[in-house]
Amino acid sequence: MGKSSKDKRDAYYRLAKEEGWRARSAYKLLQLDEEFNLFEGVTRVVDLCAAPGSWSQVLSRVLIKGEKFGRAGWQEKQAATRDYVLGLRSQKAVEEALADLSVRDERRKPREGVRIVAIDLQPMSPLEGVTTLRADITHPSTIPLMLKALDPDTYDQKATSSSSPVDLVISDGAPDVTGLHDLDIYVQSQLLWAALNLALCVLKPGGKFVAKIFRGKDVDLLFAQLKIVFERVRVAKPRSSRASSIEAFVVCEGFCPPPGFTASLDQPLGAGTQIPTPSPPSLQTPSKSKATRTIRADGCIELDLGSSSDSDASDTGGDRNRWIAPFLACGDLSAYDSDATYHLPRDRVSLDPVQPPTAPPYRRALEMRKLAGGAYGKTKMNGGQ
Repeated sequence: MGKSSKDKRDAYYRLAKEEGWRARSAYKLLQLDEEFNLFEGVTRVVDLCAAPGSWSQVLSRVLIKGEKFGRAGWQEKQAATRDYVLGLRSQKAVEEALADLSVRDERRKPREGVRIVAIDLQPMSPLEGVTTLRADITHPSTIPLMLKALDPDTYDQKATSSSSPVDLVISDGAPDVTGLHDLDIYVQSQLLWAALNLALCVLKPGGKFVAKIFRGKDVDLLFAQLKIVFERVRVAKPRSSRASSIEAFVVCEGFCPPPGFTASLDQPLGAGTQIPTPSPPSLQTPSKSKATRTIRADGCIELDLGSSSDSDASDTGGDRNRWIAPFLACGDLSAYDSDATYHLPRDRVSLDPVQPPTAPPYRRALEMRKLAGGAYGKTKMNGGQ
């Protein structure tokens, strides 16, 4: 499939190259921020599975350079235009304000105290203000490296806890899909658990966690498990995410680990350990023989599956509640539809990617095909065959 047909099919792919983003997934994080205001009061961020670096690029341009995109930038433009109509600003002042929003100012000084760490097994090209680590998010040695990158001057290797914890942990990682939905959903859930285990070790109380998920039939169990350590769990589908895809993003806010819980990558969750589940009196429900459906005050739908006998309740810890997190669609309806086809202008020039993968997994295959005499999907035949 050529570049022109791909550009015509996906407007966000074309728009990302025009605006200088490394990948179209940058718009997913921008639209999530518009809906949930993720970056408010955030100075320390960890980006997991970061390569090729589109989400880290968003963090660099928003948190360090102070640029505004999406709804925030549009509101400032509307305010400047309104002030000009009312005579509160001159035309020159309005033009300067609009130029400051649309053009990146290289002289803008970075914000003080902002620390961004990007972690991935694949190498990633550098970004301004972002510390990149090539490490495994499931290995215990990654946490000391990350804490040292966050505080290179004050880091104490002997300290038992971090003096400057993390405000936000994001993860856009996903496995190479096989087409078998059950297998893909399972592998993605394990990747989310790996990101969550690391987030539990470094998040400060009240911190936020955002990660990609694949929605399946039993995904509500995952939401219920996340609700144990976060006050609010919601699921969002950005408009830039294709409607034909089963991907979505879980947005967890208000990190509040149960009393007595200690996170560690040496004994991660899902490997024989369990989170101590709190049972406040307000949430205790008697055993029932029939399932009930209750809409809570925070908008969550709680399902009480009941128990047929006392033995069943004891096997599950006496709590058989499952609830469905509220679902939100992110992105302005006036924005592009990622599944729609838009006509290209006649003078359209196809652009190359802003930052090609540094070491893609298929690099070895490309080298072998080149040695065999093939190029661009075509293989030269020898001997006139």
